[in-house]
Order: sequence, then structure tokens, then C-alpha cells
Amino acid sequence: MQRRRRRTALLLTAALAAPLLTACGTEAHPGAAAVVGGERITQAQVEERVREVRDAQRAVVPDDEQYRQVVSQSGALARFTVQSMVIDRVLHHAAEEAGVTVTPKKVQDLRTNLERQLGGEKGLRNTWLQQYGVAPERLEENLRLQVAAGELAQRLGTETDSPVFTKALADASKDLGVELNPRYGTWDAEKSARADLKTPWVRDVEA
Repeated sequence: MQRRRRRTALLLTAALAAPLLTACGTEAHPGAAAVVGGERITQAQVEERVREVRDAQRAVVPDDEQYRQVVSQSGALARFTVQSMVIDRVLHHAAEEAGVTVTPKKVQDLRTNLERQLGGEKGLRNTWLQQYGVAPERLEENLRLQVAAGELAQRLGTETDSPVFTKALADASKDLGVELNPRYGTWDAEKSARADLKTPWVRDVEA
């Protein structure tokens, strides 16, 4: 079970490899970074999440030069953040459709388990920040996501890295309908992941 949960966390890291994109919001949803199930994820919400991560990174790495290196290594943080926020909604929709419920006890059990492995609360917070770009204030909801993924996989009789699990997320993506602002790329429903959008009117820039 623990292996499945750690794999699920990796679902959230795929957007870290590419540079940011700039473009205006969609005409139908101005100011939206993404629209999932008809509900907007706003640019302001994304910027707030990014700020939380940067503030947490700065607190851990006070040296200016080292901090600049950390920022440069996670330059696509905004796109990663949008993907993680969309995945959160897609996964919870898939879990709900499968009749999965996430109880506080299950989340606490996972937290206790991880703290035991990672050297306590501080070790868990630092690991989730450094490896998955999750700010400490978002740790609880991310652990709920991990539990939901593990419970969904168990309900489906599979693993979180299996085609069966991927199809469940793909079905949820299609059911909700996911639209990304072009600056963040496009949404691949089959893979339930963000993909770069290569168009002549979207300018590729460094973070």
C-alpha cells in the first residue's frame, strides 16, 4: 500500500521538466488557469499556491545562492501546480464515482506511517516540499489525495500505476471536462496529465 501511495505522489511531479508559457486567459473563462467540471481554478489561486511553495523553500534554504538554484530547478512550478490542482479534482471525482470515502483516520494513519519513515513531522514536511512541491500548509490535503488514490486502486483491484487505474482517471477527466489556459498547455484526458501546447501564438519563456 505504501508503495502505491508514493507512486501516486509521483503523478503530481510530471510538469516540472518544461519552461513556463505565457498567454491570455480563455475567452469563455477570463482569469481562469483551468476549468474542471465547469468550475474555475483561478490564476490567483495558482499564484497563491506557488507563493506558498516559494516561501516554504526560502524558509528551508536561507542562503541566497542556494535558494536561486532551488528556484531554477523548479522553474515550471506554476504549470506543475495547475496540473496538481486538476489531478486533485479528477482523482476525487473518480474516487467518488467508485464509492470511495476518505476518513480522517486513514489520513492520520498515513501521516503517522510516513513520519515514522521520514524522521518525524519535519522530515515529512521537507520531503513533500522538496520532492513533490507541496507546501506545509497543503500537506494534509495532499495526504488525503494519496489515501484516495490508494483506496481507489484497492477498490479497482489494481495498482496506481496500472492501465486500469489510468483508465479510471481518464474516464473522470472526460466526465468532468478539463480545459487549461494555453499558458499551461493542454489537458490529455487519456493520460490525465498536462501536455505542452505548441502553437505560434503562445510564447515560450524562462521561469
